[in-house]
Amino acid sequence: MKISELKAGASNVTIQAKVVKKDDPREVVTKYGKRLSVANITLEDDSGTIPMSLWGNDISKVSEGDTIEIVNGYVNEFRGSPQLSTGKFGKINVIEKGSGSEEELGETEAYDSAEELPGDSTEDE
Repeated sequence: MKISELKAGASNVTIQAKVVKKDDPREVVTKYGKRLSVANITLEDDSGTIPMSLWGNDISKVSEGDTIEIVNGYVNEFRGSPQLSTGKFGKINVIEKGSGSEEELGETEAYDSAEELPGDSTEDE
C-alpha cells in the first residue's frame, strides 16, 4: 500500500515509509487525566507524505531518516487531515536505520506500541 492510497477510516494498514521529519516530544494529558509523551513524525514514500504521532517508548525507537513499517495501523482524521496511527494493536518495525539515527544499522526490530497508548488512541490536547 502507498501513502497516496491512505484515506481516513482505513484500517489494517501495512505500509513502509521513510521518516523525513521528527518533532521534539511534548507532554499531553489525555481525557482520562493520564500524562503521555507524544512526538509527531512525517512519513514519506514515492507517492506522498502523511503525519503520524509516536507515543511513549516509540518516540526513542524511531529517528529521522529511518525506514519503518507500520503493521495493522489505521488512518484517522486529525484537524481535518489524514493521520496514520498504530493504536492498541498496530506495530512499528524499524526496517533500516537512517543516517540521522543514534543507533547503528542492525537487524529489523519490532516494537509493540500498545503499552503506552490511550485506549482509543485519539490525540487530545
